[in-house]
Amino acid sequence: MNTKNWIFWAGILLLGVYSCSSHIGKNAENLQGAKLWDSYDTGSILFEDKAPESAGSEIYHHIIPDAEPYIKEQARTVLSTLYHSPADSIPPVHQIHYTLEDIDGISAKGGDHGNIHIFYSTKHIEKSFAGNDTAKVLFETRGVLLHELTHAYQLEPQGIGSYGTNRVFWAFIEGMADAVRVANGGFGEGARPKGGNYMDGYRTAGYFFVWIKDHKNADFLRKLNRSTLNVIPWSFDGAIKYALGDQYNIDDLWREYQLAMGDIAVESNTSS
Repeated sequence: MNTKNWIFWAGILLLGVYSCSSHIGKNAENLQGAKLWDSYDTGSILFEDKAPESAGSEIYHHIIPDAEPYIKEQARTVLSTLYHSPADSIPPVHQIHYTLEDIDGISAKGGDHGNIHIFYSTKHIEKSFAGNDTAKVLFETRGVLLHELTHAYQLEPQGIGSYGTNRVFWAFIEGMADAVRVANGGFGEGARPKGGNYMDGYRTAGYFFVWIKDHKNADFLRKLNRSTLNVIPWSFDGAIKYALGDQYNIDDLWREYQLAMGDIAVESNTSS
């Protein structure tokens, strides 16, 4: 066995140890919630490798030998983060067509009416495998999948247009997807952006939403998701009041978050 192959397979062995240890706390914390979703129909999984000759494909199949149960497991993690129980109002997902493709980008979700398509770039897998770090590529693969699966199961704002026509709609959708990823340990240390605004969506909004969950209401992500059914036309401030009470507003919470994280300094009232 040459040195390169030895490094690869040594990494695969270490990956199992890493996976068990890195998620043990999170798994123990969510065990009860996960069991609640064991029998929920997440939709059928159609896995298709469109780039079988690529290095990224080889890496993917080594770290995830059986994609279907792996994707279903992550889907149930997403569902338990967004909803209280299977009795909630959940968009039905009939099928998830998940493809590996040798294209630029990272991953994206498409489709509607319960027929979902998610692609994952083998080029991105190869970049994540820099340094032959199998733990890193599995960590990234799980995080990316959590984000895209959130788009499959999350609720959408009503009365304010669409993803492509309204920035508030867009910021909520992408912020929630990264919030689910953050809440389930899907980002590495140092991934939280400093500054910005919750309207920037993605990680900027995602970390903010999880901070609210951790410091104001443990059910905040579920309530924020459900606000789309009750706050029409939807707005961030209306959703905050729905989830936390009329005494809160989005901009004051954002400032409190920025102060708590040290992104802005406390203003001094002293004068010289």
